[in-house]
Amino acid sequence: MGVAAPLVRKRVPASPVVTQTVAFAAPVALCVAVRRSRTRDVAVCALQMWAYLAAYKTPHDDETGQARRVHIDYPIDVDRALGWGELPTLRLQRALALVDPDDGLPRWRRLDKVLVWAHWVWFMVPHGALLYILMRRPERFERAAAMTYAVFDLGASVYWVAPTAPPWYAASVEGRESHGAEDVRRMMVEYGEQFWRDGWGPLYSVLGGNPLAAMPSLHFATSLMAALLLAEVGPVAGALGGAYTAVLGFALVYLGEHYAVDLLAGAGLTLAVRRLGPRAGPALRGVGRAVAALETLAHDTTARG
Repeated sequence: MGVAAPLVRKRVPASPVVTQTVAFAAPVALCVAVRRSRTRDVAVCALQMWAYLAAYKTPHDDETGQARRVHIDYPIDVDRALGWGELPTLRLQRALALVDPDDGLPRWRRLDKVLVWAHWVWFMVPHGALLYILMRRPERFERAAAMTYAVFDLGASVYWVAPTAPPWYAASVEGRESHGAEDVRRMMVEYGEQFWRDGWGPLYSVLGGNPLAAMPSLHFATSLMAALLLAEVGPVAGALGGAYTAVLGFALVYLGEHYAVDLLAGAGLTLAVRRLGPRAGPALRGVGRAVAALETLAHDTTARG
């Protein structure tokens, strides 16, 4: 049921809260049904991300209602202050992005391609970091996974409560002059359409799904968490994670995917989870003991049967 809930959420007459509750119950159910192993740990993480993906996309199921509630002005105002009167995204695109003067089409330099690919490979980075920790320092995996997925889930909850527009969306809103938005290119999509051609539409439909999920930036928040967790494992892994996070942060602003303030909010979320996580430790351990007791009861009952 937990696996199916995200798939049927648009076709069943149930509240989104109900379908999400069922989806997030799936990892717990697996912990009860199957004895703990590395395979089960990976499967639990996969089920958690399956539920998160639905939580990320569900607010956009009602596009009209979400568009009525979207926040557009405040990120622009904050970014103008951060950029000394001009959006950092627009300042960077004017300075670095090239357009052919003859046909008006973008000219893609190596820097642009590297930054686009840095954005695309993010989908593997947080989970790849956890897999590395599981293989190298398995005793750290449980804490690392809990902190990483706490960032994902807390960020998704903000998307439900306060949908916020990214730069490229604000630039496309009719009457944008009223809220001071500037025309910003969405360079990742422009390059994706050229690189993937006919495959871009299906690919983006899978990886996208909610254009108004900009604040906080979970791209940046989860990459920063990965870098900090990798630094606890070793200096080389931490340096690589930190370098990737820095490149990604620049790419997100330059490509028009996020405002700088989105990144600051993402960093704040990550640091808050790391700081407040220990306070939640006793409660989480209590939940873990309860689930372990159910697991033991289930398997003992099965063995007696």
